Amino acid sequence: MAGEPIDGQILLLTAAKASVGPQRLPDLVDLVQADLEPRFDDYARQYEVAFEDADAAAFFVPDDHWETIGDRLGFDRRETDAVRRAHHEQLTRRGRRDDRLSEFETALEIRDCVLIGRPA
Repeated sequence: MAGEPIDGQILLLTAAKASVGPQRLPDLVDLVQADLEPRFDDYARQYEVAFEDADAAAFFVPDDHWETIGDRLGFDRRETDAVRRAHHEQLTRRGRRDDRLSEFETALEIRDCVLIGRPA
């Protein structure tokens, strides 16, 4: 999928920790991306950008934001939590790569994050 914000290795790691099968998680992440991609500009206006590059952007959102996304998409609690974890793992991986891990971890103590692939 174009604009996919979550690496395959992150999906494998997250699926191993989550109560969602490894074959299901990529589908859930794709559904979230399809839902969020048209909202990209809204997120850019409403939320703080954690990072952005040519492919995707990460936004800090309120703590209950994933409940709203999960409810909108008809996910159960485990599915919502698995996708949320994948987004967290991707952001922390980016933080390690960019030497911003401490900054991201501190922000995630009080907020959540959403990664959105840029619209094609």
